[in-house]
Amino acid sequence: MEKPRVHPFIPIIVGVFSVALSAIFVKMTTADSGVTAFYRMLFSILIMSPIFFMKYTHEIKKLSKRDWIFTSVAGIFLAFHFILWFESLNYTSVASSTVLVTLQPLFAFVGTYLFFKEHISLKTLISGMIAVLGSVLIGYGDFRISGTALYGDVLALIACALITGYLLFGQDVRKRLSLITYTFVVYGVSTITLFFYIIFKGESFGPYPASEWMWFLLLAIIPNLLGHTLFNWSLKWVSTNVISIAILFEPVGAAILAYYILGETLSASQIIGGSVVLAGIILFVADYQKIKSIFFKKKG
Repeated sequence: MEKPRVHPFIPIIVGVFSVALSAIFVKMTTADSGVTAFYRMLFSILIMSPIFFMKYTHEIKKLSKRDWIFTSVAGIFLAFHFILWFESLNYTSVASSTVLVTLQPLFAFVGTYLFFKEHISLKTLISGMIAVLGSVLIGYGDFRISGTALYGDVLALIACALITGYLLFGQDVRKRLSLITYTFVVYGVSTITLFFYIIFKGESFGPYPASEWMWFLLLAIIPNLLGHTLFNWSLKWVSTNVISIAILFEPVGAAILAYYILGETLSASQIIGGSVVLAGIILFVADYQKIKSIFFKKKG
């Protein structure tokens, strides 16, 4: 496998900062969750279409039946991840929702072991658990045992499992397809899934005020095209585990943004938790030889 032109750390970092803005944009919208997710994906497809149809349509013929199945499942998982996560933000805070939706290592470590037989070292497991503990601490002050907040927490947790499944299926297919083709097909499946979901739920496609369309467009450009697309690019060279660990920084950025933009306060537990998350990430990436073996796999 050829080495990437840019070290995967760089797009992953940019991607994490981009997805951290997602919860803020969603909080700014008033549309139903399915509608917000639909336009986020639709605008992403429309922006990508000129590049795809000019240079990459020939790759569609290379898709095997297995590739179509895996890509379709990934797209469906992504659609329902957005639906459930956006809905969770109606019931709980940005901090708590992003905490639970980024607890991906718990699912990713198991998934990559079961499906790809990837070895999980003790250090990787410990660093992941430290980062997870930090994520839990971030939202500790906002967790509720019952009522609407608990419902929002459950939705976010299910959304977390779905985004991990999306990455796991993508990890297999992405190694054989270009970034543009894989992303276009996955986003296309996700858009179609969301279209029928809206019809089934009886939600409205519009009209909406100009401000709503602005948030829909920003969701497509920043979290999707700069966030998830960069993660998809990285999947050619990295494990889902690596991305899942890095995404744990999202609650830190989202909590800070929510404080300044939405007026959501930061508690001592959230500040301490953010520090613990960073400690877990640093522990994970500290061993250069381990990172080299994960990011740059041997040829042949």
